[in-house]
Amino acid sequence: MAQLAALSRPTITFSDGMSMPQVGLGLWQTPADATAGIVRTAIQTGYRSIDTAAAYENEAGVGEGVRASGVAREDLFVTTKLRTRDHGYDEALKAFDKSLRRLSMDYVDLFLIHWPAPTQDRYIETWRALTLLQEEGRARSIGVSNFMVEHLRRIIGETGVIPALNQIELHPKFQQTDLRAFHAGQGICTESWSPLGHGALLKHPVIARIAARHGKTPAQAIVRWHLDQSLVVIPKSVRPDRIAENFEVFDFRLDDADMSAIASLDDPTGRMGPDPVNFS
Repeated sequence: MAQLAALSRPTITFSDGMSMPQVGLGLWQTPADATAGIVRTAIQTGYRSIDTAAAYENEAGVGEGVRASGVAREDLFVTTKLRTRDHGYDEALKAFDKSLRRLSMDYVDLFLIHWPAPTQDRYIETWRALTLLQEEGRARSIGVSNFMVEHLRRIIGETGVIPALNQIELHPKFQQTDLRAFHAGQGICTESWSPLGHGALLKHPVIARIAARHGKTPAQAIVRWHLDQSLVVIPKSVRPDRIAENFEVFDFRLDDADMSAIASLDDPTGRMGPDPVNFS
């Protein structure tokens, strides 16, 4: 039992000294009218990290669910993200204020630039706005999402401020090893969105075999794969049983053979979401 306790509810510490739970609930494509109940269910299940975004249009439901959960705000970790259309220094500050109002919160634990939108070429001034929000304490930590190495090099080089975290598409079919290596060299935490590959990997024979050997579901095996690589992972579900399933991953580990088998699934063309270079 001592070994199991050591595996429970792991956290990741950022370079700025803040820390976040390694498993959280993702809310992309979660209907606004269902969000409050889903968030409340997740928190009561044991989740302490909730990931939303202005673009998801469900921030108000997150706030409502947090208040209804019975868990103190300071015991939770809430992430939201800046819309691409709100890039710019003043625009980002105004958009952040609106997010806080929708959440009915005084601060967020992590605020991210959702996409670099390089064709706009405003992510540097946007990043400077985020650094102000962190200085004010209204965003405890700041980071980015979907930034590639060239975007990261530029914001670090021009501002001197290294993001605490980069949230990127990452799953067994698209493992982003080069980008993760850059993160490691800079002390940037890697967070995986679409960690189950939009569910397409749940019937893959390699994943199914590994899951069966551990007496777990394919989803649990994939979530564990992320954890065993020190990644933050935010599986999304609107079903209470799946929300619970995705959180029941702290009583086992994958072994070297499992990790090697999953490593073999990596495909440089395995991206399922938008390409950050072109997305605006």
